[in-house]
Amino acid sequence: MKILILTNFFDGLHKFRKELVERLARENELVCALPDDQKKSWFAEIGCKYIEVSMDNRGTNPANDLRLFRAYRRIIRQEKPDVVLTYTIKPNIYGGIAAAREGIPYIANITGLGTGISQKNLLSKAIGFLYKKALKKATCTFFQNKENMKFFLERKMVSGTYRLIPGSGVNITEHIFEDYPEEERATKFLFVGRVMKEKGIDEFLSAAERVKAIYPDTLFDIVGWLEEKEYEAVSKDYQERSIVQYHGPQTDIHSFIKNSHATVNPSYHEGMSNVLLESASTGRPVIASNIPGCRETFEDGVSGLAFEPRNAEDLTDKLIKFIQLPYEKKKAMGIAGRKKVEKEFDRNIVIDAYMEEINIIRAALERR
Repeated sequence: MKILILTNFFDGLHKFRKELVERLARENELVCALPDDQKKSWFAEIGCKYIEVSMDNRGTNPANDLRLFRAYRRIIRQEKPDVVLTYTIKPNIYGGIAAAREGIPYIANITGLGTGISQKNLLSKAIGFLYKKALKKATCTFFQNKENMKFFLERKMVSGTYRLIPGSGVNITEHIFEDYPEEERATKFLFVGRVMKEKGIDEFLSAAERVKAIYPDTLFDIVGWLEEKEYEAVSKDYQERSIVQYHGPQTDIHSFIKNSHATVNPSYHEGMSNVLLESASTGRPVIASNIPGCRETFEDGVSGLAFEPRNAEDLTDKLIKFIQLPYEKKKAMGIAGRKKVEKEFDRNIVIDAYMEEINIIRAALERR
């Protein structure tokens, strides 16, 4: 079979879908279309054709989106794939509509709602209309949490087959269980994600400042891209006051998780939080917003602590509560998290789901 993957950026595809992409490249003719990236040589290494597509990920300019739709349609016509796989909002919408127009089977993956569709305004109505059009003829739509699935079903935005999968899963052999940091070390909290408002960076910084006032030895690390430029000055200010340490984007996230006592995710919305899964797989407790896409990854009080989203005060309380926990309790939370990931979030579960749906399409093509 010839398979075409449409997605919005390289890191998301490589970090969370590498194993699936490599398997598809081994067993099929594979083409991936996404924006330019300096690490794109990986596609040639695995025997996959790469096509560059320009995309304004967060923009709402209709002219830019129309160009993206036309680019997708041109690629589909030129490549003539047997099936198209789409990830994230714009590829799901414009790639899905393009595939439907060309009569090509396609599988969409709803990686999260995003603020645009979840708010009640003209933009959300427009996104809802486009999603309904895009998913109308989807061969299968994957959802990463129950609440997202319910949201789409209640609004009749999905017409065909749909399935619930455990996010992107986690590679449990890559994110191996690590011994918990020694007891006498100062507590270190880790934030991994794009530095932007919707990822809860304001609450993280505020809580870090409050905790440091009580426990000055506590450490707060931030790893990730400065997605919104206004946070450049903010992060610099917090660093100069020794409240946080900003490390920028990193390729080896595992080492940061390994050297922390807990991972904090104060996000406003998630499909399924990969960093929480990777942290739990490594044996680290998590402290996260009580939202869909986060709460599924841990058991409150057993492998992590939940706090009210967008609430810096509640986050502060939970950080202090964690600091005050006995050392053995923290270790036990990490062990419980690892067990949960092994049982429920092994990435092979996601790969198997994709192969099942692709094989259904393969069988249908062979019957023609």
